[in-house]
Amino acid sequence: MKMWRAYTVRSWPTVVVIDSRGYVVGAFAGEGNREKLDGAIGEALAQGRTSGTLAAGPLTFRKEADVRGADALAFPGKVLADAASGRLYVADSNHNRIVIAKLPDERGRAKVLAVVGSGEIGAADGPARRATFHHPQGLATGQGNLYVADTENHLIRAIDLESLEVTTIVGTGKMTYDWSGGLMGTEQGINSPWDLTLEGSTLYVAMAGTHQIWRIDLPVGFSRALAGNGRENLADGPTETSAFAQPSGICMLNGKLYVADSEVSAIRGIDMASEKVFTVIGEGLFSFGDVDGVHPKAKLQHPLGVAAWNNSLVVADTYNHKIKLVDPAARSVRTLCGTGRPGTATDGEAAAFFEPGGVSVMRDELYVADTNNHRIVRVKLKSLACREIAFDGLDFAGERDRGSKRSETEMVLMAEPVAFAAVDVEIVLDIKLPAGFHLNEDAVWMVRVVNRGSTITQKTGRSASLPLRIPIPMSAFTDHPSGDEVWDVTASLGYCTNSEQGLCVPGELRWLLPVRGNGTARSVTLHGRVSDMVRIS
Repeated sequence: MKMWRAYTVRSWPTVVVIDSRGYVVGAFAGEGNREKLDGAIGEALAQGRTSGTLAAGPLTFRKEADVRGADALAFPGKVLADAASGRLYVADSNHNRIVIAKLPDERGRAKVLAVVGSGEIGAADGPARRATFHHPQGLATGQGNLYVADTENHLIRAIDLESLEVTTIVGTGKMTYDWSGGLMGTEQGINSPWDLTLEGSTLYVAMAGTHQIWRIDLPVGFSRALAGNGRENLADGPTETSAFAQPSGICMLNGKLYVADSEVSAIRGIDMASEKVFTVIGEGLFSFGDVDGVHPKAKLQHPLGVAAWNNSLVVADTYNHKIKLVDPAARSVRTLCGTGRPGTATDGEAAAFFEPGGVSVMRDELYVADTNNHRIVRVKLKSLACREIAFDGLDFAGERDRGSKRSETEMVLMAEPVAFAAVDVEIVLDIKLPAGFHLNEDAVWMVRVVNRGSTITQKTGRSASLPLRIPIPMSAFTDHPSGDEVWDVTASLGYCTNSEQGLCVPGELRWLLPVRGNGTARSVTLHGRVSDMVRIS
């Protein structure tokens, strides 16, 4: 909204053209301005070349696949915890794949069972390693399948949970503006399916692209619109005349469908018996905020996820960086956890998130897709204790999985063992950045320590200064027999130039640290320099 006001935007979409000197040279409101936009860009390029302010180019960018996270997740959008199978499913959205793991243990370690999707963008069916997705989001299980909202492919996919074979069940693969439906299977075009929930043999879809809720009869693949007239708005009443605005989360509670209606910052409901739409929280496109209380005082901001818990709804209040509890009967909201600002705190600290996008409840445990922190967080709903989930055995998607050369900033070290005391200890990462650079406090840094393929500890943080301090629990020494071990310590971070240009690049370092658990050392400092050698002291 601050940018909206700064550029005097009064409608959307609005496109602003800024030239190579940083001046606004054109602004176009509404759609259908392609020719005007092309003309403004062409004129700006020509003036930039004449004045010498336009870069000669071409610019060289580092591939996104080279920026690694502690768990090799990239902006996970949705998560699903399933008690019946004992599995945790994650839509690893920016890696274009689905991660299947065991439910995590008390320390938050989840063993990866399978990865479905090659990591490449595509819409290929077939075996897990060859199948492809395009920024998948919502997940639902039933009938032996994991159903996937393959959002940017405009498809609904099914993963056979025994063979891991991927099949397309609905969609043509092209964005379709059909507000009614009525066709079968892959004959029916759809538009940006964002979330799923399954009841019996009916799959309900939050169809963000057409601002509607759809239903799919799975035995025959018959698809049709259930609610929403296709106009982006907040309007209650009969399903056929109601309106939604980019519905992005959906769940079933007590015979009613509930929807995280993101663009109107609302929680909506559909009474399946009366076929009427109602609003729990929210007032319209320009009503948003971060206010607990009762409707209409209560405010959310762009919620993307919703899940049922007892007789309430757990909501990912995405742009407020919070998890909230909504009582549909009382039309009330209260904050469960989150500080209201981007953060990474877990494990005994006040929980913090960075635009969480998905939530899933299993009994009294909540799993959060903490999207911009590239991680999954488990929250005990009764105590609100939370823990970051570490996925053991998860590799990187795309080129890195196929044996590509490691980043030049990732180094390996062998040295004499450090004799740690068998108590809680600490690893200090003293990382030197190139001259003229600083740690990017707006981006997360991630550190993971692994021994024998099992995660000892994993920590995601945000800070403006180095070194990084990583606590190691005493259980790291009691989980394994005494003797020499080699810990694999990996760190990733972003660092930026100390200038107005603000060039930011990823940095990666890795140490192999031999340790013993029969000494007196309480900490060890690992020294590293980005694009330089790594040493230990």
